[in-house]
Amino acid sequence: MADKKGAVATRTKRIFVNNVDSYSSKNIAKILSACVPGESLGENEEEEEASSLANSKISTSQRTFQIVGTVANTGGEKQSFTVEEYSSDNRDELYQRLLDCDVIVYNITEDANELDEATWAITTLHTYIEHLGVPKTFILVTPLMAWALTKSSDPDDPDIALTEDDFRRRRPHPNYKEFSAVEKNVLKLGRTKKSRLSTYVVTSALQYGMGEGIFHPFFKMAWLGQVEKIPIYGLVQTSSPPFTVIQNIIDHKPKEHFFFAVDDSNNTLEEIIRAISLSLGTGETELLSKEAALQAKVLTLAELDYLTVNLRVDGFSVKNTLNVQWVCETGFVENLGRVIAEYKHTRKLLPIKMCLLGPPAVGKSSVAEKLSKVYQIHHINVKAIFDENIKSLYPVDENDTNTTKPPELDEQTRHSLVRERLNSMPCRNHGFVLDGFPNTYSEAKDFFYSDDFSMGLEAHGPGLNSIDANIMPDYIFSLDATDEFLKERVLNLPERAAVKMGYTQDKFLASLMAFREANVEDQTVLNYFDEQEIHPESIEINDSNDRDNLAAVERITTLIGAPNNYRLTPEEQKAVELKADLLRQEKLQQEATEERMEAEQAARLAIELEKWKRHVAEVKKQETELLEAHSFPLRNYLMKYVMPTVSQGLLESCKAKADDPVDFLAEYLLRNSLEDD
Repeated sequence: MADKKGAVATRTKRIFVNNVDSYSSKNIAKILSACVPGESLGENEEEEEASSLANSKISTSQRTFQIVGTVANTGGEKQSFTVEEYSSDNRDELYQRLLDCDVIVYNITEDANELDEATWAITTLHTYIEHLGVPKTFILVTPLMAWALTKSSDPDDPDIALTEDDFRRRRPHPNYKEFSAVEKNVLKLGRTKKSRLSTYVVTSALQYGMGEGIFHPFFKMAWLGQVEKIPIYGLVQTSSPPFTVIQNIIDHKPKEHFFFAVDDSNNTLEEIIRAISLSLGTGETELLSKEAALQAKVLTLAELDYLTVNLRVDGFSVKNTLNVQWVCETGFVENLGRVIAEYKHTRKLLPIKMCLLGPPAVGKSSVAEKLSKVYQIHHINVKAIFDENIKSLYPVDENDTNTTKPPELDEQTRHSLVRERLNSMPCRNHGFVLDGFPNTYSEAKDFFYSDDFSMGLEAHGPGLNSIDANIMPDYIFSLDATDEFLKERVLNLPERAAVKMGYTQDKFLASLMAFREANVEDQTVLNYFDEQEIHPESIEINDSNDRDNLAAVERITTLIGAPNNYRLTPEEQKAVELKADLLRQEKLQQEATEERMEAEQAARLAIELEKWKRHVAEVKKQETELLEAHSFPLRNYLMKYVMPTVSQGLLESCKAKADDPVDFLAEYLLRNSLEDD
């Protein structure tokens, strides 16, 4: 008997978790997979458990819980923290899987469709309770919506928090009555034979961390800057993920069977959204109605129901019975820095910070603009920043011909403006591409150095000054070309473009000379970054046909890799592909329509041309006939009165063999004319 007990004590515990590929269940399973049985026990219990494990032959890696579970997406990649994954379609097979586990965790906070399966699982286990190989622990994780309409125990003090003792008088939200029924059934079946099957209910408020679950739309809006003001839809109390409570229940097997997994913060949704907006966005929020939220289609109706519940609950049993090691006991707002760090890590949201350097006209701005679109980061055009500031300080009246030229900004002001832009929330979230700045070693040294050690400052290399890590680029790219190539490129620019870019002949040559002079010494701006262990990558620009510097863009994207910003979800990707197909079809239809219209126009032109040719021929014919008709009387007169005399005169001229036939004919005609008279 003792041997059998010892065997049970040292057996690696296996935990079943449903839907391990969903947000909440995934994190519950992932954390439990790293926990050692008995880890949450008190000192005496822990020593006894540790001694038992030490005497066993199970390795340290084998002592942690083994996780098995179902997945909604059977075609997805297997989770690294699970031993087995399978579909729950076949109930007979699923029952055999449950028999192999010591603990069964059913999380119904995310998918109402899991209600039926959870009910089946506890009912089936209870039906065959005598055939269970080892004692089972069944833990049901439910949403706080099953308490949504519960009133305070003291009508005179509605702010009194609800506790586990109020379980029997709880009132669910109308859409969550089935959840309440499942909770009652689980607890009822667990009272039959506790030595074989013990059941627990853990009610969780909204969960956060490692992806943010229901809060993710707000994080995404703030991160991407999709809206200026982050919407607030209601009130809510939050909780830390319930894995610590579940671990304690597994280890302690407490007498209580219902627990609240909530933190001590009592944060409202307004406080949470304001904190998110301040840390990731503009800091602005706006309160919207539930109807407006539904129209925006940011959240589902079920999620909105959750966010509009205003409850105060207190996990009294958790605090006094279990040995819970809270990760964020003081709540969401107080631990937002940690939450955001987890959020960025889980979503792989890492800012990409780069700097493009090079001589004038090499194409820095065009490359920077393209890179900003590829990586969804911000193009920091320092010249544009300076011009905006000067215009705001010294507005120019275009109608005033006596307006004097505004003064140049001093170096301290210029540095302050660029620092302010680089330290803005969008640049800190997404990253930036710094266009052609700084220009010299001393400017870089002054710009990146700061004596404000309260911000994230780092020192790169021994004996070097501290720098502001928030604005220091991670990648430096030096674009370069020969002077002849750059001069030729500027000469080929349209005059208006050259003037706009400041590349008139005198200004360009002066700028090019200044750049070359600043980069012949040992202390160049590239040397500065080398000293900071950020080694510049040189890219030669030499193709006159590549006006947009696409080769340089391709080289940079190859070196940096894929973007670290938000990528499209499968649904968004499908929508983009559908939109692209529609645009492609529209383009093909437009091209076909244009071709048809061109063909019709050509046919019409051919018909009109033929008509015009026939008209011209008819006009010519009529003109000829008209001329002939007009010349007929004159011809008759000539033939009757003139031509006989002329013909006779020509004959006489031939007979006389006159030296000058024309003169002879003239005298002949004159003589005959006088005789006729």
